[in-house]
Amino acid sequence: MVSNKLYVGNLNYKATSDDVKELFGQYGAVRAVKLIEGKDETGRVIKKGFGFVEFEDASDAKRAKEALSGAQFQSRALKVDFARPQQPRY
Repeated sequence: MVSNKLYVGNLNYKATSDDVKELFGQYGAVRAVKLIEGKDETGRVIKKGFGFVEFEDASDAKRAKEALSGAQFQSRALKVDFARPQQPRY
C-alpha cells in the first residue's frame, strides 16, 4: 500500500512550512506540512531539519517522492521517502 504521507529529511534549518508546501504542492494537493522542532540546552526552540508532508492523494505523494528525492532545495539535497506509521509512545 502506498502512503499519502512523506518523510522529508535534510531540510535547510531556515526552511518554513510554507516553503515546503510550495515545493511539494507542485505535485498535488498538500493536506499538511509538519516540520519537527526541539529545544537546545538553553531551552530555545530549534528546527531539527526534517518533517512530514501529507497529500490528499497517495498517487500525488508517490509522484512527489520520485521527483524530489535527492533534489536540491535551499542548497540541500532532500531525502524523501514514505513515512512509517507512528509507533505508540509509553
